[in-house]
Amino acid sequence: MSTIGSAVRETGSSLATVFRNTSLRRLNLALAGSMIGDWAYATAVAVWAYDVGGATAVGVWGTIRLSLAAVSAPFTSALADRMSRRTLMVGCDVSRAVMVLAAAALIETDAPAITVFVIGTVTTLVSSAFRPAQLALTPSLVETPEELTAANGVASTVESLAFFLGPAMAGFLLAVADVSTVLVFDAITFAWSAALIAGVRPRRVTGAAESGLQPDREPDAGAADADAEPAPGGFLREALAGFGVIWRHPDLRLVTLVYCAQTVVAGASLVFGVAIALDLTDLGPAGLGYLDSVLGIGALLGGLLAVALASRHRLASHFGIGVVFWAIPLLLIAVWPRASMAFLAMAIIGAANPVVDVNASTILQRLAPDEVLGRVFGALESGLIATMALGSLLMPLLISSVGLRWGLVVIAVPVAAMAIAALPALRRMDARVSEPVEVTLLRGVPLFAPLARPLVEQLAGRMRQVDVAAGDVVVTEGDSGDLFYVIQSGGLDARTGDRQLSHMTTGDHFGEIALLRDVPRTATVVATEDSVLQTIQRDDFLAAMRGDQELRSRTEAVAARSLANT
Repeated sequence: MSTIGSAVRETGSSLATVFRNTSLRRLNLALAGSMIGDWAYATAVAVWAYDVGGATAVGVWGTIRLSLAAVSAPFTSALADRMSRRTLMVGCDVSRAVMVLAAAALIETDAPAITVFVIGTVTTLVSSAFRPAQLALTPSLVETPEELTAANGVASTVESLAFFLGPAMAGFLLAVADVSTVLVFDAITFAWSAALIAGVRPRRVTGAAESGLQPDREPDAGAADADAEPAPGGFLREALAGFGVIWRHPDLRLVTLVYCAQTVVAGASLVFGVAIALDLTDLGPAGLGYLDSVLGIGALLGGLLAVALASRHRLASHFGIGVVFWAIPLLLIAVWPRASMAFLAMAIIGAANPVVDVNASTILQRLAPDEVLGRVFGALESGLIATMALGSLLMPLLISSVGLRWGLVVIAVPVAAMAIAALPALRRMDARVSEPVEVTLLRGVPLFAPLARPLVEQLAGRMRQVDVAAGDVVVTEGDSGDLFYVIQSGGLDARTGDRQLSHMTTGDHFGEIALLRDVPRTATVVATEDSVLQTIQRDDFLAAMRGDQELRSRTEAVAARSLANT
């Protein structure tokens, strides 16, 4: 009970943190509208396709549209690094609203099924730019790593609600109306999302350009790459850059491969979910919506779990465990093919889903450079969609050859085995995706409170460690100075002549007077115990001063007080 209570409290704190930020609030409410529409649309069209051609129609269409989406994702997501991410998301929403209305009209007029399949495929292609843009936009709306984790956790909770509400609403509307009614409802949710995203205002960092430290930021529409030389290979090379980043980075590569294994199961679920509802358990069309709703309820609980686990700094290993629990529940259905077991399995998978999604997204946001972040998420999206297509293709083949129950076993076992085999490497990755000690140290210095998170991270990245032994003289009064010091551990005394000015410990700093006023050192600093210091070069320190007037004012005040005490 204490774990549940802690998870609820941490989720409540995350919600409060995120919803105090107007842009994050609008982004997450928009995400809710978009995701509810997506899930209701997927449920309705799956039922329609099953009526048209059974499991084969669902599987073949799923494979075609997902394969095309996988090919297009790197190109559509590259737009997130070339234009306003906000504008791109609005365009996705408006386009989807128009197309689902067109699909509804085609179904109502008994148009050839192929036309509905084509519209559905184009809708999927347009959707492929939405999530990379949203994930790449999020870091530009936050101030701290904690707020970024909270934002991802809240987005996961929003998705979990959508997993529940979208299929539940579709199931209800299918029970009392028809597929076209669900599609009209989808259009309304996409319009809601577009209206909210239009009001999002990415954070602008004053003075960032002058400081020489480039923050994560939302590209201005039409401004990206305006003055840059065209990259060799043009747009094709640029669009595929995300794949190169992932492939060259061992941690990103491992996370992507394990994540793609999970989405093989997700793709298969497009087929086996319908087969379970309509054939294995006789739940009927509305039952598919109810199964998906149970998935959503599990995801709500998983969202609480994901937020609680995020504070334990085991992002990578918890991600791997989440993938394991995407596969294992399918064996429950294979062994006990009953409706109750199907609902239990969907609840477990739903709970695992936010743990996988939140942790994977946070890992990529922390490891990938912002200038290619949209394309990295696009490359990831391409891989995930491709493996979903693979799962969607394999499942009907397995159903026709070995039956649904053995098909679930064939899908589940390799995925679980791969995730379990990757766990040792993921555990080693945990420390690498935690916040660097230099960032934590610098963010703990009140002097740097005015600096936005990206600037702190980049300034911390330029720090250099200095180890000193007890009795070592770090700086000498009267010498020229070229370094600013922050104490990571240990203790030091500041002296002038025979008089001790202060004793400094972890988190304290010194050296700003000589740098800021271009004067000799005003005191001698001696280590009283073995200590670890982090240093910032004069040019980097002064660049930060020039880039932020509040920081300069604070530093001047600290320097004035220090001089008054000498």
